[in-house]
Amino acid sequence: MEKMNQAFEKMKMLVGVEVDDEASTATINDDNSSWFMDDFNRNCTLSTKQRLYGFAICFVSGLTCTLMSMLVFFNPIKFGIAFTLGNMLSLGSTAFLVGPKRQVTMMLDPVRIYATAIYLASMIFALFCALYVHNKLLTLLALVLEFGALIWYSLSYIPFARTMVSRVMVACLDTEF
Repeated sequence: MEKMNQAFEKMKMLVGVEVDDEASTATINDDNSSWFMDDFNRNCTLSTKQRLYGFAICFVSGLTCTLMSMLVFFNPIKFGIAFTLGNMLSLGSTAFLVGPKRQVTMMLDPVRIYATAIYLASMIFALFCALYVHNKLLTLLALVLEFGALIWYSLSYIPFARTMVSRVMVACLDTEF
């Protein structure tokens, strides 16, 4: 019964519900390895309405940045900055829904760890190319990589989607001349 209560208290903390001080200290004492994220998550408690507003504002801002980047498509440096900022805002918006700890846990899940790493690295690479290198061709290449990584990362949240897309791509590209 005690384990059930601890699991319930951890679940409350994951979704941002206030927990008793006694129960939360018992939970923290049991798992010292993630004390930073537990403390951070406890300080990020928002009501459901605040979470939805935060998600909506962050997601709409990200979508606006991404769509506005199309206006400067022929200037790859400005396009790269706006597109990457839009992706970062959209990615951060989901932390409002599930909480920052669960967001990081889901991103580092063994199923999507490589997709996450490639996606984050491609965003950093695109910003590096746009802000530091100022090479239009390299920036466009980084943006193509970022867009592909975004699609692959997004597909990791849909059961069997990456397997299906992989099979379709193999079937399309497996032609004999």
